[in-house]
Amino acid sequence: MRILSTTLYSRSLNLVSSLQAQHGQLFKLSLLGAVTTLASVSAHAVLPDTIQAALTRAALKPTDISIIVTPVGEKTASRLPPIIKVIDTKNDGATQISSTDLQADTTITPATNATHKNAVPKSNASSNDKQNNNKITQPTAIVIDKKDIVKQERKLHSYTDDTYTYQSIENPPPVLPTLVIPHQTSPNDTKPAPKANLKSLIKYQPDVSRTPASTMKLIPSFIALDTLGADFVWQTRVYHSGMIIGNKLLGDLIIQGSGDPKMTHERVQQLLYRVQKAGIQHIEGNIIVDSAIFHSVSKNPAAFDNAPLRPYNASPDGFLVNFSSMGIHSYPLDSGQAQLTYTPKLANYQMPSVIDTRTAACSQASYSLAPQWQTDKLTFNANLPESCGEHIFYVAYPDAKDFAVRVIAEKWQAIGNTLSGNVIAQEKPYQARNTLKTANNAQAKRGLAALPVSPLPIVSYPSLTLTEQIYDINHFSNNVMTEQVALSIDAYRKAATIKADTPKSTNTPNNVADKSTSLYQFGMPKSTDYSQALATLNDWWQTHLTTAPPIMTNGSGLCRECTVTAANLNELLTYAYDHPSFGAYVSSLGLAGVSGTIAAHSERLPESAAIGRAWIKTGTLDNVTSMAGYVKGQSGQDYAVVGIINTEQSLNAYTARPVLDALLDWTAQQ
Repeated sequence: MRILSTTLYSRSLNLVSSLQAQHGQLFKLSLLGAVTTLASVSAHAVLPDTIQAALTRAALKPTDISIIVTPVGEKTASRLPPIIKVIDTKNDGATQISSTDLQADTTITPATNATHKNAVPKSNASSNDKQNNNKITQPTAIVIDKKDIVKQERKLHSYTDDTYTYQSIENPPPVLPTLVIPHQTSPNDTKPAPKANLKSLIKYQPDVSRTPASTMKLIPSFIALDTLGADFVWQTRVYHSGMIIGNKLLGDLIIQGSGDPKMTHERVQQLLYRVQKAGIQHIEGNIIVDSAIFHSVSKNPAAFDNAPLRPYNASPDGFLVNFSSMGIHSYPLDSGQAQLTYTPKLANYQMPSVIDTRTAACSQASYSLAPQWQTDKLTFNANLPESCGEHIFYVAYPDAKDFAVRVIAEKWQAIGNTLSGNVIAQEKPYQARNTLKTANNAQAKRGLAALPVSPLPIVSYPSLTLTEQIYDINHFSNNVMTEQVALSIDAYRKAATIKADTPKSTNTPNNVADKSTSLYQFGMPKSTDYSQALATLNDWWQTHLTTAPPIMTNGSGLCRECTVTAANLNELLTYAYDHPSFGAYVSSLGLAGVSGTIAAHSERLPESAAIGRAWIKTGTLDNVTSMAGYVKGQSGQDYAVVGIINTEQSLNAYTARPVLDALLDWTAQQ
């Protein structure tokens, strides 16, 4: 018997509508039920047996899932990084790896060659081959010892590294550095045009709009690479009004926020050190934080899931400091108490250094400590469970601007400087103030402080590159960083356009391109908000791709009203595969069974063929389990793979995730 196809199903629904108009609602319900049943059978029938079995075990309906797997590129010219083989070594150093684990042409590279995030494996091609083919030949596989992953885990949990990347609703395991494979380009390289896909291996309900969760991050992160470039950096500039005499500023210090997604508290301190090195240690005025590059982007941190303390609910800001989040580190004492330390520290804000302990299970901060941010102090409504021992909790501060003000004030003083005024945050460009409050609270002319803003910044502090930033975004599923990038695309793309369109002239300053975004003397900074940023993303989609644009509200996927289709993500991944910045893009994804939010794939499916050969972004909400990325098939063919599961009720991610694990395994076997 021929199974009812998706097309026939759609035609049948049209027939139902026609007959219903003639015979009434009862007929419609009867026929629609029959068509739906046949369509469900069809949906199961087109799936491979292993995926269908996993779907059944998870008690999911055929209508809950969309899948598309499409070949990309050519077998002889893969653009994916080398696969990773994780091995175990005995105490005596002997390697435990079977002869069938690696293909015959595999180059076994020592683990030490892959211990740095930006390490590139050495080519196994001759110099003549490189000259003839004008491309780098990569080893088939990189071999990494399992103990190196364990070392990464210990390092990550030592709290000496940058652990503030945990801004995700997901729970990412420890990271193993991903290899970035360079793409050789010529000066005439252009961006790829959309092209017809090879025949899909699976195309199952690809056009159904679904909530994507964090797979949505794949969209703004790639559009940023395409629009701004992989080497793009945010420049946080520092100006001053008034005049510098000796090491004293008679005026205001102005920090012009750039929207830098990763201005950690350590980087804030480095910024202030640079100001000190530029000759300013004492300020007879204020420190003004100008965050005008983004406006009206603050949100209610409790709006999404009534969990305002969770860092993934933090708001973006033009000068976002440390993701507006604090680490609370507990150390057990012998007196039935625990010592608490805080990173970063906040100026003029009281935080208890000791807390009593109680007998209870250690959970998240909202349950174990029940913290509350008061106007001038942090309080805890519960004693700390003894079982927490030495532990760290991450807690979001409710106001991004107030958090930045307090961190700057504390660090300015901590490095030995003084400030007579205050740290003030504002969402508007700085205007010189002509008056100054005196001791008796009267208004007096400031004099030197009323002079215009310095024509050039005294400090221009570059961010990490966009490549490094999207690594954090996609590898760790960092929500607020994604929103910073999504907003920045609109804020900076016009500057790039100006730069490209401005004719070169001996009378034109080199920095004229910055007119709309940067220097005060060339005009106000370009400002953007969510509506403008989302419109820019939508315009890019309609210009470069053919599917209907997804519906986005913030770019991070932390939303329930935003939707994409599997066909959307598949087309984006296919387009990205041929892009000059593909190396940066694919290396930002987690590696199945090895690193990122897909590392636990090997625990759920230990014999999976996808381990070490699938670069994946995952997504998780209470009713969503999703993934999208690339898989290197055992045949040598590369694939773009997308799977999205949505349910009407809450979904157990541990039950649903194995369905997508089975999809990865099946694809890798092709």
